[in-house]
Amino acid sequence: MAETERPTRPVSADDAWVRTAHHASRTTFFFDFDGVLSPITNKPGDSQPVAAVPAVLERLATKVGRVAIVSARPVDFLRGRFPTLAHVDFYGLYGLEMLHEGEVVTKPAALEYVEPMEALAAEARRAFPEPAEVEYKRLSVALHYRNCPERAAEVEQWARDRATSEGLKIQGGRMVVELKPPVDQDKGMVITEAVRDAATAWYFGDDMSDIRAFEALRAREVADPGFLGMAVAVANDETGAAVSDAADLTLASPEAVAKFINDGINRF
Repeated sequence: MAETERPTRPVSADDAWVRTAHHASRTTFFFDFDGVLSPITNKPGDSQPVAAVPAVLERLATKVGRVAIVSARPVDFLRGRFPTLAHVDFYGLYGLEMLHEGEVVTKPAALEYVEPMEALAAEARRAFPEPAEVEYKRLSVALHYRNCPERAAEVEQWARDRATSEGLKIQGGRMVVELKPPVDQDKGMVITEAVRDAATAWYFGDDMSDIRAFEALRAREVADPGFLGMAVAVANDETGAAVSDAADLTLASPEAVAKFINDGINRF
């Protein structure tokens, strides 16, 4: 494929791996965490990466220019799940936080919301005791109704009301609704910035917020005909076909993601 030729859709996984190997030093891999590197769990605090993932990511990081996890989880949570990774960057809270070379950087505009979010989490716990799960993330509050799906409409309406009254943003997800600071930041913005100097980039996601990242790859292809972005969905019943329809290919599970990456590395 010539450097100035825009990839024709759809690009096969085999073709993408060939290009990745050819442009390895200018290739970036991005991964969501929940549902992509870790199975979805009933309690958000129970999520752990599948056994093969840490070694696969570290091996991948030795082959390509950059590997990063882009998650709705805080950076500290991600560090706790990957204590041995030395060459993987973490973007937490949709990019409000970033860990790079051992330093956590927080978007300054979001810092004033730490105390309001803590108060909001306490209010949410009073309104929605177990089996609902209220996850305080320092700069956001997630309301999980996986264990009480019959309360979905009530939880989502409560979140919409608080978003309106407190001037917050709202983000839907897999059996969860999240309240965030009114700071202009999402996964698509992370990817837009991070791929400016890349020749190839892959993004693996499973949820509605990941579609913004897929769209960022598409936009970069339009702006730079020499760039290839591969959007990979991880199948699930909760986002229906929306995420898979926005992707170039779909994998069955986090275990399949680990195998796909490991098999791809063997092509180098």
